[in-house]
Amino acid sequence: MELNNIEKSNKPAKVLVMRALFCAVLLLMTPGITIAADNRHAAEALLKDKLDSVILILQSKNLDIQGKRNEINNIVTPMFDFSLMAKLTLGRKYWPGLTKEQKGRFTVLFIDLLKDTCLEKISLYTNEKVVYQGTVKIKNKVHVETDLISGNSTISMLFKFFKSSNGWKVYDLEIEGVSLIKTYRSQFDEVLRKGTIDDLLLRLEKPEKN
Repeated sequence: MELNNIEKSNKPAKVLVMRALFCAVLLLMTPGITIAADNRHAAEALLKDKLDSVILILQSKNLDIQGKRNEINNIVTPMFDFSLMAKLTLGRKYWPGLTKEQKGRFTVLFIDLLKDTCLEKISLYTNEKVVYQGTVKIKNKVHVETDLISGNSTISMLFKFFKSSNGWKVYDLEIEGVSLIKTYRSQFDEVLRKGTIDDLLLRLEKPEKN
């Protein structure tokens, strides 16, 4: 009888312990949820800050076109991981086969090309309205979807971020569903299937002649 009484007296204690463990698990899980939300908001906040600054530059009447491009370049460049984007355009199919010198040369040339392209696309933002449609976290990446509304037309732009050691960085940009990385990868693949990496480098060095 005494043993039975002891077991019965321990049941409430066991219930309390289980509840305490359950609460502890919830407390451990909650910060993770908060961090995930903070990550999404941090990437979106960074993009909003950059685009707001870009729009102010584009609306400025004190700068000429080149002056605006220089200012926008200074604002936007830190947000992009251009070196990673260069690597992604060649992918596993070609990048590992390049020498160190070729990788360095290609990266420099591609960054120049990509900066011009990104500056051109971002310059679409002037007096139009920018609407943020949502932010989605996919593993360690964050996608921020925006719409550029001008009159009756809407242009969708999807900024893809990843968390680097230096904060959130854009690794790809989709315009109307078309990825910059995939577009360049397709163009470069066409050149490399018919020629060599030196042919591609030559085209990047002298695009006006091709």
